[in-house]
Amino acid sequence: MGTTQLDDFVERVSERSDIYSVISRYVPLTQKSGRWWGCCPFHNEKTASFCVTPEKGFFYCFGCGAGGNVFKFLSLIENISYFEAIKLQAQRLGIEMPTRRASPEEERRRREEKTLFKINEQAQDFFHECLIRTARGEVGRKYFAGRGITPETIETFKLGYAPDEWESLLPQLTRRNFLPQQIEAAGLIAKRKNSSGYYDRFRARVMIPIADVAGRVVGFGGRIITEDEDAPKYLNTPETAVFNKRNVLFGLDKSNRAINAAGFAIVVEGYMDAISLYSAGIRNVVATLGTAFTGEHVKLIMRYARKIIFCYDSDEAGQRATIRALPIVQTAGAQVHVVQVPDGKDPDDFVRKHGKEAFDALIAKAQTLIDYRMKYVLARAELSTADGKRRALQEILPAVANIDEAVTRNEYTKKIAAALVLDEEIVADEWKIFSRRQTTDDTAERKPAVQRARLPNDKACAVSDACESVLRMAWHEGDVLDYILIAVPREIFSPTHQEIIAWLKTCAAAGVRPDEISAAQTLSDEANAQLSKILVGGADEPRDTELAVFEDSMKILRRVALKREYDALMAKAEEYITSDRETYAKLIRQSLKVKHEMDTLKGN
Repeated sequence: MGTTQLDDFVERVSERSDIYSVISRYVPLTQKSGRWWGCCPFHNEKTASFCVTPEKGFFYCFGCGAGGNVFKFLSLIENISYFEAIKLQAQRLGIEMPTRRASPEEERRRREEKTLFKINEQAQDFFHECLIRTARGEVGRKYFAGRGITPETIETFKLGYAPDEWESLLPQLTRRNFLPQQIEAAGLIAKRKNSSGYYDRFRARVMIPIADVAGRVVGFGGRIITEDEDAPKYLNTPETAVFNKRNVLFGLDKSNRAINAAGFAIVVEGYMDAISLYSAGIRNVVATLGTAFTGEHVKLIMRYARKIIFCYDSDEAGQRATIRALPIVQTAGAQVHVVQVPDGKDPDDFVRKHGKEAFDALIAKAQTLIDYRMKYVLARAELSTADGKRRALQEILPAVANIDEAVTRNEYTKKIAAALVLDEEIVADEWKIFSRRQTTDDTAERKPAVQRARLPNDKACAVSDACESVLRMAWHEGDVLDYILIAVPREIFSPTHQEIIAWLKTCAAAGVRPDEISAAQTLSDEANAQLSKILVGGADEPRDTELAVFEDSMKILRRVALKREYDALMAKAEEYITSDRETYAKLIRQSLKVKHEMDTLKGN
């Protein structure tokens, strides 16, 4: 299938796809002021902030920021890739997908992955049957019953048992025409060291299938239930062509809908914790797989909710793991909370002893990232010395550095000062120093070509709205983009808006009309969502109103640009105030001209 074939296919599917008809299958929509509104399916809300504009082909949620075209919606709601969403819609419309000849390497990789998925599925069935139907599985059944795991949960997760035999799975799979080398590649068997042949990697263990978000079995976790002190307590499938622990969260294929409905995900350390909570009726839970929480894990969860509650074991190792995970989640923009299970218990122990309601009460009292960090640091600080207080303060500051609201900053200044027995002024001064150092480090890391203007907080929203307004006009009237960029430097726009501008310039240079399909294929997810917001925002404006808003927005942005120029001229003039009066006077005259233009725009 060539590029032209693929483009034609996507265009045919797009032309026949009505975004209202597609989304209304999932979300009840009500028409208001020319647009369609509903409660967002991607986060928990009671007031409708999810908007659909059929005539433009976009959706946007003003609550969580999700946005895009019809295929983006399908990819999010069905938990599939963008291209899989196109294929799904094509199937629903009865449009056949053209075929293309894959490269030999693509074919080899596709065959390998397909084989590994089949082997894992057969292994899952074998382990499950051993658990629920054989005498050998009695020990596994007793183990799960002792941990409060219900038969319904065993069936949901297809839990199993690997017999205490060197070769029980291997002959089952070879009889189904899988080669030993293929089974080894799936991580289920290993070569014997001192003789030929293979042996089962998992023995005398209860088996937990690990699935990707699409529900395909990618690997296994096994917990030993014998008294073998030399064997590891937990054993996972080694990394394979379809299994990487950094990219998989256990249980997400089962819990994604519950996470979306609850508006948050509970993250625990191991699959037994997740299974135990799920069995107790707590369904919005996922687990990491013996590895650190990663940026990939954050992205997976944030498809369904922006709030993440960590509930790791309350021992020292669990708390250290929590502290390591928090900055990763915070950087991704998620809302972070932490639950500490009392009495040094893990979530599994707690829910079995106290039940679901008690666990729900713990979740309701989850600490914010800042409060947890403070508590963790203070419990380990040496507050009897000045050096100990200084160290504790420096460990707390990273958690509070991004707080912008003055009232909240003031409250935490008091709270930190009281906890460390320090003057509030000392805490406030150290906070300012830390924030300045962090800003300097961030700026040096990004190395922008031209530093963006620092705008007062009360003007930031107006400037952002103005940027969106002029970009909306540029979408409709491509010729206006050059005029915008002559009057307003690109640096006034955010990096995301600059990405949209660059794409619009590319479309104009190629003589191509921008559309939602090209946007989805070219722009980043963030820029595509922003573009959706921009276009949805002006969907019901009459033409004369749109023009008036555009003119007002250009004045706002032009004033910002002039203010930048004025500040730069004044700063430069100060350099010559004593050394070169002529240059100083020249720069002052230039700055006054700029100031006059600013005042003229302000008066209009």
